Amino acid sequence: MKLPQLPQELTDFQPEIGLILGSGLGFFADDRIQVVGRLPYGEIEGFPVSTVPGHAGQFVYGTLEGKRVICMQGRFHFYEGYKMAELTLPIRLMHRMGVHTLFVTNAAGGIHPDYVPGDFMMLSDHINFLGTNPLIGWQGDEGVRFPDMTEVYNGALRTKIRAWAKDHQVDLKEGVYLATTGPSFETPAEIRAFAALGADAVGMSTVPEAIVARKFGMRVLGISCITNAAAGISKTELSHEEVSETADRVRPQFAELLAAGVQLA
Repeated sequence: MKLPQLPQELTDFQPEIGLILGSGLGFFADDRIQVVGRLPYGEIEGFPVSTVPGHAGQFVYGTLEGKRVICMQGRFHFYEGYKMAELTLPIRLMHRMGVHTLFVTNAAGGIHPDYVPGDFMMLSDHINFLGTNPLIGWQGDEGVRFPDMTEVYNGALRTKIRAWAKDHQVDLKEGVYLATTGPSFETPAEIRAFAALGADAVGMSTVPEAIVARKFGMRVLGISCITNAAAGISKTELSHEEVSETADRVRPQFAELLAAGVQLA
């Protein structure tokens, strides 16, 4: 898939850190970044657009903790009907701009019995349950053809953030994220199966972006906001509104954690 042209102002900015802000978490770009510019996805020729509530649909770039960052204020999902090459196009663009570290955030359902809505989980690993891989049919010779996935989420960076969380009395969980296609939430039987596979949280994103980032040799750090208990664990029906409400409730804590991660990167 051919990469679209970006405005000269953005390419000249040369961001070093990329941030993907998941459902209900887009506020971070407005609250914490000293904004240099914004670029709506709709103004980029051939670029996907966000179709899900809580995803503003624009790049926001500027400085944070002395680092040049570019944020996706809203991401794309497989369930929106996009092909893998389309929903991972932003990672290819970030690589071309010079981004070397990618922070991927998401809203996730808690599977681990100790997780409650409002918790944060740093990703130690993931399980790809999407039924496909974004590197299938890859065109071009950029990056590694067969990337090693032994350590998708950078161990050294995780160690630094874990230490920061301990020093600041932040209850940061760490576990395995499992990605499904969505858009339907999982059944209780599926959640029991995922728990047996070793998953601590479940969501509908993140894994394709992380795979492509590793293809390019980027450092990757993933953080899930546990916005609900998964089916069969939750005492209520699951809804997208619950996801947004929980993300909004933990805004200050999420912002502090993500800003600290960028500073330590």
